[in-house]
Amino acid sequence: MRVAVVFDSAFDWSPDQHAAKMAKEIANRRNTEPEMHYQIANSLRKNGNDVLLFGIKDDPHAMSTQLGEWKPDLVFNATEAFLDNSNLDYLVPALLEAEGYRYTGAPPLALLVTRNKAMSKKILAFHDIKVPSFKSFRAGESPDENTNLRFPVIVKPLAADASEGISQASIVHDLNALRDRVAWIHERFDQPAIAEEYIEGRELYATMIGNGDKAEVLPIVEMVFDQAGSRPEDRIATQKSKWDLDYRKRRGIRNVFARKLAKVAQERLMRTCYAAYRAFWLRDYARIDVRLTEDNEVWFLEANANPFLSYGHDSAESAHKAGMRYDAFIQRIVDEAMSRPA
Repeated sequence: MRVAVVFDSAFDWSPDQHAAKMAKEIANRRNTEPEMHYQIANSLRKNGNDVLLFGIKDDPHAMSTQLGEWKPDLVFNATEAFLDNSNLDYLVPALLEAEGYRYTGAPPLALLVTRNKAMSKKILAFHDIKVPSFKSFRAGESPDENTNLRFPVIVKPLAADASEGISQASIVHDLNALRDRVAWIHERFDQPAIAEEYIEGRELYATMIGNGDKAEVLPIVEMVFDQAGSRPEDRIATQKSKWDLDYRKRRGIRNVFARKLAKVAQERLMRTCYAAYRAFWLRDYARIDVRLTEDNEVWFLEANANPFLSYGHDSAESAHKAGMRYDAFIQRIVDEAMSRPA
């Protein structure tokens, strides 16, 4: 099958240049982790597919021209941003859809809805899924005495991913600190802020794969904080706790497969995952992030419509635990995209 792997790139390179770069990074994978899109493309080739690598820098029309000439059976959408702006990631699948290409992963609407943390919580609250109480603040708006939230509160950019903008300073304990953090989000990220009540509990990540009634939840991953103190600040998924390996080691932060859940917690988790997958129009694969409290309540935090797919990271590890090695996992996503209604 002919599969074009499309991704955002800082370089205005030809497909052949990207193919050469991929070969170099794959050959050196024991020393440095290859870029996700190169891992995907390499696996697709190993699975017998004819693969085209196309990196979008700043001209989407170049992608249209290249795909029009190559005529892929499927486009594997590995883009995470456009013009280095993650909030514009929906533009690439929108263009693919407008031009009639079948592609992997979430459609534009799902990307827009899941990126907006307030909108996604409102939708799931409508479906009787537990979500933390929250308040969003547009640019220029500031919390006041009528902000009806119970402290501690965690403050985030409204539409960022990969824990961008989240640090221990994101947890605030009073109104003045909340005002300061909201103002910082506005200034630093030039977007609205969301403040939501902190939920004490276990941090769980559920990768889903498939479509319709056959979608399945892969083994659950949990972020554990071995050396965490009693403060909420010590037990949240900050940007450093996700991506800074030295920091994770110092703090005793690990991502492991979750220990067995109580039956009622498992049932609530499954209900939350399937409700989110359907309500957000997710497809092929996605990840749902929740908090599990001591009394087995499951609280939805956010959904990642196109989660990170690199080897050794959460989604690929969950697939491996379910019996799919990395190449099989990538091919499964392709097969799901090809078999569902367009």
